[in-house]
Amino acid sequence: MATILVVEDTPANLALATKLLRVAGHEVLTSDTAAAGVAMARDRLPDLVLLDLGLPDMDGWQALREIRADARAGALRIVAFTADAMVGDRERALAGGFDGYMSKPIDFATFAEGVERYLP
Repeated sequence: MATILVVEDTPANLALATKLLRVAGHEVLTSDTAAAGVAMARDRLPDLVLLDLGLPDMDGWQALREIRADARAGALRIVAFTADAMVGDRERALAGGFDGYMSKPIDFATFAEGVERYLP
């Protein structure tokens, strides 16, 4: 079992990701804003962070920079969790400091397994 923080502002996506990860046996922390997600990442030091890039209060790129700048949380595994699925988006996320990339919409059958491959 791992602790996974899901930072996502769309209620349906947040609920679905949470349910699928809990069914797979993981502890799930949630945040619907980047600022609260950054604070939770720093405080709780989860095994993995799924970070939406299109959050309303701060984009995922800035949230990534804030987490990476923290002495304790900087080494967390952070995966871009986004609806941005154009050619080059995955490469841009990896080059920008994310440890992985998962596109939405969430696929019921493969989501938990896809997340688990990013766990340390």
